[in-house]
Amino acid sequence: MLQKILYNFDIALEAIQRNKLRAFLTSLGIIFGVSSVIAMLAIGTGAQQEVLQQMELLGTNNVIVQPVVEQREGNVNEEGTSSREQNKFSPGLNLKDLESIKQFVPQVEKLSPEIMYETSFIRNARIRSGKLVGVNKDYFDITNFEIVEGSNFSDIQIANSEPVCVIGYDVKTRFFGGESPIGKKIKAGHLWLTVIGVIGKKEVSTENIENLGIRNFNLDVYAPATTVLLRFKNRAVLTANDLQSGRGSSVIFMGGAMISSSGGGGSNNSGDGNYNQLDRLIVKVTDTKYSGEIADLLSRMLKRRHNDVVDFEIIVPEQLLQQEQRTKRIFNIVLSSIASISLIVGGIGIMNIMLASVVERYREIGVRMAVGAQKKDIELQFLTEALTISITGGFIGIILGMAFSYAIEASADIATIVTPGSIFISFGVALVIGVVFGYYPAKRAAQHDPVHALRHE
Repeated sequence: MLQKILYNFDIALEAIQRNKLRAFLTSLGIIFGVSSVIAMLAIGTGAQQEVLQQMELLGTNNVIVQPVVEQREGNVNEEGTSSREQNKFSPGLNLKDLESIKQFVPQVEKLSPEIMYETSFIRNARIRSGKLVGVNKDYFDITNFEIVEGSNFSDIQIANSEPVCVIGYDVKTRFFGGESPIGKKIKAGHLWLTVIGVIGKKEVSTENIENLGIRNFNLDVYAPATTVLLRFKNRAVLTANDLQSGRGSSVIFMGGAMISSSGGGGSNNSGDGNYNQLDRLIVKVTDTKYSGEIADLLSRMLKRRHNDVVDFEIIVPEQLLQQEQRTKRIFNIVLSSIASISLIVGGIGIMNIMLASVVERYREIGVRMAVGAQKKDIELQFLTEALTISITGGFIGIILGMAFSYAIEASADIATIVTPGSIFISFGVALVIGVVFGYYPAKRAAQHDPVHALRHE
């Protein structure tokens, strides 16, 4: 059987060599079909990988609470202001909210605040703007940040509001050069901080920064939230500067926070109208299946704590990313389906050429049948020829598809990943098309009467 296959393969190669241009044009559909499928699947796999990286950055099990402009609702009086607005004030997102969540919300594994201030970092006559971020020691586990040098904050450092910090990777390279930063000081605004740890480099693309609102973590300096509130700035506390700027003409004490009634309902002492002690609360749940329920519970609890003022929003990154992943998956299926049309067109081309080849080679078919070849031998001969064209086109298409993928990545700045699976799928489809579209011409060739075939001119 093997000898018969090899013999038919030799005949197929001889027929292809006699009509090189026709064979090449026939295989173009297969070549471009395979290359297109590989390129589209590479783009899809790259997009999938990008979504997974986004999920890693945001945290797969995280629920994020962040302050927003208050959504007001109520009756309008004669002066045009809401009656609800007159007597509803919120203390804003604060550490007491964090403690309440820790105490009353089930299925919460860890949680951390985020208090962010734009400031300048100074060391050895070098200065650079960046963010001072107040967190607790759970923050780095929640966000999948690895401390590659030094250590995390200790309970004593947090309790005593000690001026210590963990710095991002780029802060280390820009301010400390080749030396170890552990134990050395860096100035954040007016506050000198002792470096106790360094975070490993986080790869954050420009697209992730824009689409997900993710900042460049490598340029941040992290200090205990208690240190930032006590030694740097606390937006929930009214200061003499706020009074001098005319922001404290009427001060209301509500829920332990001092709120200014000037500047609209709920806005207070902060220069930017931000009265929230925290910029974000990150809650890590034990399992993603609880994310939706916990988000709903957090919404109801915080609304009650904030006196029915909706000055916060709750984001479930996992749901957002799942939707994005589903959209990209549908988009990639559509692209791959369109690319697969080229394979079908290539198969039709193979069928047309093989049918024409059968007509041209009537006499050859008759001679082979006259000297003892059976119908199965004739079928195998033409089927082998169709498969040879498909296999050759498939190999060329694989090389071209990989080249297309790398060219797209280089020119369009789109991540593409060529996997063995995509190569196997596209090449397998090419083989199937060769068999399916080559079978009919082969069967038709085998049905000819040898006598009529020998008399054909």
